[in-house]
Amino acid sequence: MKFIQLICIIINNHSMIGVESMLKVGIIGASGYTGGELVRILSQHPKMEIAALTSRTHAGKKLEEIFPSFTGWDGPVFSGTDSPEGVQGCDLVFLAVPHGVAMKLAPALLAKGQKVIDLGADFRFRERLVYEKWYKLEHSEPDLSKKAVYGLPEIYRNQIREAKLVGNPGCYPTSAILGIYPALKQDIIDTNIVIIDSKSGVSGAGRKAEIGYNYPELFGNFKAYGIAGHRHTPEIEQELSGICGTDITVSFTPHLLPVARGILSTIHLKLKQKLTTAEVTGIYANTYQGEPFIKVVPEPVLPDLKGVVGTNYCHIGARVDERSGSLIVVSVIDNMVKGASGQAVQNMNLMFDFPETMGLIQWPVFP
Repeated sequence: MKFIQLICIIINNHSMIGVESMLKVGIIGASGYTGGELVRILSQHPKMEIAALTSRTHAGKKLEEIFPSFTGWDGPVFSGTDSPEGVQGCDLVFLAVPHGVAMKLAPALLAKGQKVIDLGADFRFRERLVYEKWYKLEHSEPDLSKKAVYGLPEIYRNQIREAKLVGNPGCYPTSAILGIYPALKQDIIDTNIVIIDSKSGVSGAGRKAEIGYNYPELFGNFKAYGIAGHRHTPEIEQELSGICGTDITVSFTPHLLPVARGILSTIHLKLKQKLTTAEVTGIYANTYQGEPFIKVVPEPVLPDLKGVVGTNYCHIGARVDERSGSLIVVSVIDNMVKGASGQAVQNMNLMFDFPETMGLIQWPVFP
């Protein structure tokens, strides 16, 4: 009898340990594309529980009423408050809210001991004036911004592990910075010439009804936008300048592709010395050796969208134009995963000492 009681105690204790080890997370603003993608990814994570979803416009509704793809999901319904009260008891809160909102929510969450990952721009910038110039908003928490960690694991992994507040990078900057980082780190390019030509699927614009994003307007179409003034420009410049220790100005042009998701950046750089494609590819491969979500693609293959859609991977290919002495880098990500929600989960794993790849290993959706 005593033996049976002992076994029951061990089983109960094991059960309690399993429950206690589950991370409770909340998503404020969960009815947008990034919120839905967070739910999709986190639902496959073995060490966490989605404890709260908030949406001011969908209070009381089930997730499947907003995203039919989640039919049968048994998680929480949407609460109607995009506020700290809606995520009480959570260990970590993802903020999937418009620019200007996260800075109002983060202080109260942090004061309660909750960790925060902001998927917007409020905590990506170290300088208040840069944010205010490009986003046309007054930043109410500049001191908090200086304490936030820029959430690009390939560069700031150790800082992210210790962070309480992470500013998740933008989608275009993720693709561009990862494509340029090895060349800057190894000092093989002229920092006065950095040209970034990026193309994104329409999901990057968010879940909204505007004429420019309607199917008849997009299908069979392709266009540039935000020339010489896109908000991701200073974010790219901030991070590239930090890598090499000198101010870098980039020429960044985004384009809208008639596809749902994915970003392909073609980056034009000027080499400081004669190098072959094989040599540059070797530099990139060595720089990213051991990085779980970076794949350096050797010749003759070049990265494409289908190679990454639905995954947290970044595929990078490099080619040297020996005639002009130029380095052309192609960097490809899924803007919704590595460019947003997947990278946020990667940051979460680091912040809570989970394996960095946990819940994030998926093969791409093809075709």
